[in-house]
Amino acid sequence: MRTGPILVVEDVPNVLELLEVTLRFKGYEVASARNGIEALEMVEKVNPALIISDILMPKMDGYAFVQKLRINPATRRIPVIFLSATYVTPEDKKFALSLGATRFIEKPIDTEDFLLTVAEIMTQEPETGPEPLNPRDFYLGYRDRLENKLRYKSGQITRIERLVPTLPPEQRPAFESMLQQAKTDRENIQAELDEIYRIIEELKITGK
Repeated sequence: MRTGPILVVEDVPNVLELLEVTLRFKGYEVASARNGIEALEMVEKVNPALIISDILMPKMDGYAFVQKLRINPATRRIPVIFLSATYVTPEDKKFALSLGATRFIEKPIDTEDFLLTVAEIMTQEPETGPEPLNPRDFYLGYRDRLENKLRYKSGQITRIERLVPTLPPEQRPAFESMLQQAKTDRENIQAELDEIYRIIEELKITGK
């Protein structure tokens, strides 16, 4: 049985609260962070037994956060469950598992399945896990995932923008809210992608 708190890393307040309440109701000690930078600081403070992390987050997303965990020998063996509503293609999941994620759960979360997964991991012995990806493989794989999601979000925004003017007034607020969230997501993805392009240029990584 693993001991220690569960660290939940999630930038959407209502999702974070839901996860915290769900876990505490089952008797788990819970710590939280709202992005990868906060999460790295929290890992040092609480030494979590398990980390549950969203992928799409501002400042530092889940992919970059877990890569940093895996290259640090002190945190390499902490199991991670990835949650995502955006990064859900087979390629996204494959990349997540290549980083050493223990499980991948799509949003919206099935509470019973989620709690079962948490319980299974908390009662297992720590796994050795894969070696961390080398910088070349990480940054090129990360770039591909971000470029794919940027195209997806841009297409989604275009569809919503075309749809909103055709809707009855009572339906528009919900889709306008969806549009704003999609634009925020696109900005976060673009910011991450710009940083990856910068790093790739500095390291002179080319090709696939």
